[in-house]
Amino acid sequence: MASPPTNDNVAHALAGAGGGILSMALTYPLITLSTRAQVESRKTDAKFVEAVRHIVAREGVAGLYAGINSALFGISVTNFVYYYWYEWTRAFFERARASKKLSTVQSMIAGAIAGSATVIITNPIWVVNTRITTRKQHADAEARADLESASAAKSKAPSTVATFMALLKNEGPQALFAGVLPALVLVINPILQYTLFEQMKNWVEKKRKVTPAIAFFLGALGKLFATSITYPYITVKSRMHVASHSPKKEGMSQTLSRLIREEGYAGLYKGIGPKVTQSVLTAAFLFAFKDVLYEQTVKLRQIRKRT
Repeated sequence: MASPPTNDNVAHALAGAGGGILSMALTYPLITLSTRAQVESRKTDAKFVEAVRHIVAREGVAGLYAGINSALFGISVTNFVYYYWYEWTRAFFERARASKKLSTVQSMIAGAIAGSATVIITNPIWVVNTRITTRKQHADAEARADLESASAAKSKAPSTVATFMALLKNEGPQALFAGVLPALVLVINPILQYTLFEQMKNWVEKKRKVTPAIAFFLGALGKLFATSITYPYITVKSRMHVASHSPKKEGMSQTLSRLIREEGYAGLYKGIGPKVTQSVLTAAFLFAFKDVLYEQTVKLRQIRKRT
């Protein structure tokens, strides 16, 4: 059996990477708010507007974009890897069954393969990004003082490289894979998202062409469903990313149990408001941008072939 066309896989991967960068750049402040809420141990949550004011007063507007460089790099790599393997697996199934439409099971298998490969390759990037976003590379006492003091001086955000090197020096290479188990569990998120998206897209295509506006709406629905179901594991993953090095490292089940014991089940859903909003908007923009970028990539390739 012939292998799927590599060029088409790369075109999808490049379009996904570009769409991811654009969509994350538009919604990144919401990521900052949700991530900080997830890792904060206090039981009381600040309201959205108060949280924004607190960050801006302490760190300036730039505080809402802490870690954006690593995030944009991470989302570009994540989406490139995901879409490459998703389209490769999809093309394999389509050739095997001589059909251009995947079944629900095949969509889920393609998502599982692509998601697992993406987690293993990109987890270190997201560990560094979470550390920068939450400023947890500082000592715990220093971090608490900075968080609690409204009059604390604005501090310069640490660079991606500096955070990466400090993490390796203080905690070792294994720290780069903190939270990888809940991240693998969270592979179910894109499985649910893309499976629902593909099935809704197939249904719409029977009646009309899927425009970027329709892709935006379908992407939003798919991500809303997936994130709402998997959010507790997103919280656990963030907690594990920022866990300080100690002889007693907590695993996924221990972190989950402790979080419920100390903060109740509500603690599993801290920051869900901005996170769901960000995830839905990011996914919606991603699907809309990706379709446009893919079409442009294909057109450029055709022009090059002619010349």
